[in-house]
Amino acid sequence: MAAEPNPQGALHFWHHVALDTVHDDDADLSARQLAILLTIYLETPPHTVRGLAGKLGVTKPVITRALNTLGVMGLCARRRDQSDKRNVLIRRTVDGTLYLDRLAANLVKNAHRLTAWNG
Repeated sequence: MAAEPNPQGALHFWHHVALDTVHDDDADLSARQLAILLTIYLETPPHTVRGLAGKLGVTKPVITRALNTLGVMGLCARRRDQSDKRNVLIRRTVDGTLYLDRLAANLVKNAHRLTAWNG
């Protein structure tokens, strides 16, 4: 049976992941931006500002500000819903997919650290 993760080990793991992220040329995302991006990519579309706000428990302006930044970085894009012009749909981009692929590789690369600290 695998050992239960401990908080200190989890923090060391995340520290190394964060350090690797800082040292590469990828965008520096806040925790909120990353949570939004992961929701867009890991959960089945369609995604709207209202839907993301409800799912993440934040206001629509919070989502809009994060999407503005993510959009400038090319990690997601917005377009008007053709069937309901009041809605703006959030869509995935190639750059966003590649960003999360690199993040996943970083997590996998550092996964052994979590195991080592948890004994």
